[in-house]
Amino acid sequence: MSATHKPIGAVVLLSGGLDSATVLALARREGRVCHCLSFDYGQRHRHELEAARRVAASQGVEAPVVMPLNLRLFGGSALTDDILVPRAGRSKGIPVTYVPARNLVFLSLATGLAEVVGATEVWIGVNAIDYSGYPDCRPAFIEAFEKAANLGTKAGVSGAPTRVRAPLITLSKAEIIRQGAALGVDYALTHSCYDPDEQGRACGRCDSCVLRRRGFEGAGLPDPTVYAP
Repeated sequence: MSATHKPIGAVVLLSGGLDSATVLALARREGRVCHCLSFDYGQRHRHELEAARRVAASQGVEAPVVMPLNLRLFGGSALTDDILVPRAGRSKGIPVTYVPARNLVFLSLATGLAEVVGATEVWIGVNAIDYSGYPDCRPAFIEAFEKAANLGTKAGVSGAPTRVRAPLITLSKAEIIRQGAALGVDYALTHSCYDPDEQGRACGRCDSCVLRRRGFEGAGLPDPTVYAP
């Protein structure tokens, strides 16, 4: 195969959630050679890491690199501290489930991995429509990060810039689910809940659970989520 037709490598941030599973399927549809990256950052919903492995296996890609990153040392979020996860609709402004600088850190490390494996794209499943008000899920953030990454990396200043792909950013949750379903994504393998029980069953009450359930309703598809009694 000539260099002109060499497949494009992509680092895919794979949390094990609905959105990241869809992003992986979209990257594969475009013929990308996918290198998945997950983070064990002290999140209370660590069940998502096993979901990420299941999703990768179901889509025929290698298991994700799982990077340990103890954000519990900082805390400051209901996902990484001893703070109750609020029920959906009870937060005003940016909710307490926001993890300080999470996507900034995740994208930075994904960009580093991309340099090492020779990938020229980083794919992330952020969404600015059906989301919880996080500032690091907006198009302006993604655009600014891409510029910064290409100013601060060897690849970027050597004529091999990294492109940050966020294909879900303007889609509703129902639109995301319909796209993924059309690509054969098995959403029963994914995990979205912020506050699962010890068996990994979803709480059904947090923002993430509610958005997920509404998404399936809007898509006209059955919700495969296993909820706690």
